[in-house]
Amino acid sequence: MTETRDDPLIPRRLTDPRPVVTIGTLAWLVTTTVVLASGDRWHEALPICLAGLAVGALGFTLFLVQRAAARRGSKGAQRGLS
Repeated sequence: MTETRDDPLIPRRLTDPRPVVTIGTLAWLVTTTVVLASGDRWHEALPICLAGLAVGALGFTLFLVQRAAARRGSKGAQRGLS
């Protein structure tokens, strides 16, 4: 016999990746700006800041691609993105 589970739904505000990706990318942008403005003082941190910006941009791009795939009904797309 198959069991059925009544899992509670997670609220939409807790599953939306946009605020996390946006805030994280903006934080890396601010950090990069501070490092660039400080001159040679923190020059070792610049590659880390640029990598953070790249990861944020990649994450946001992947989210947009998955959302577009979900909207057009692609078979391999994630569900629940609107």
